[in-house]
Amino acid sequence: MTTTGTPADSRVTKTLGHVALHYRKAEDGPRAARLFEKLGYARVQELPLPNGSRFYQFAVDANAPLEGDGIIYLSRASDQQLALLEAVHSALRVGQPDQHPAVAAMRSAQVSDPEVTFHVGLLMKSLEELEKVVVDIRESAQRDPDFIGRINIVANRARRGDAGIDARMDASPVFGSTARECYGRYGCQAFIETSLLTSGPLGENLVIELDYLFPGHPQHMFNKTEI
Repeated sequence: MTTTGTPADSRVTKTLGHVALHYRKAEDGPRAARLFEKLGYARVQELPLPNGSRFYQFAVDANAPLEGDGIIYLSRASDQQLALLEAVHSALRVGQPDQHPAVAAMRSAQVSDPEVTFHVGLLMKSLEELEKVVVDIRESAQRDPDFIGRINIVANRARRGDAGIDARMDASPVFGSTARECYGRYGCQAFIETSLLTSGPLGENLVIELDYLFPGHPQHMFNKTEI
């Protein structure tokens, strides 16, 4: 097993710089940007583009220095990418009575496991903040016209076995009502699936994953996966 430094380790020489995400329709750009702000990202740049859409830059953490990392770029998918996705949908007869069986199989897998295809994870240092964000987005998905019908939330509680963590999960407004558990210990996850952003083999919904690790456990779900 290869060991690596932690973020506090002076040996660390690389960080994840940025992720570029895309929306399909120009009118979804401002909606997706609002969702990112609800997630706690800081909008640091917004530019109009010649095609009528908008380009955004977000900092993952507003308190971090604006260097070359911790960045999310948001823009409309290119015409070429959208044309390819349209061709894929046409060839597979997506949404038609004779659609390819692989489409239903893939969608079923995504419902069962939000991590089955491309997704973006954000590690949060406060469980209370994670819960606040998820509750806010869950309520917005029920009443905000920008989000109604565009967001689905799935939660994985921490694996059972630690009395203190079990009690905290049971009392949680996000995790208390789910029987789903993480693939590893001492952490919990909330998945925000949204059709505001394009992703995956069919160019459909993107999943944004919010994670929390309970402190004081050298082995946890991000360094030891359990099936």
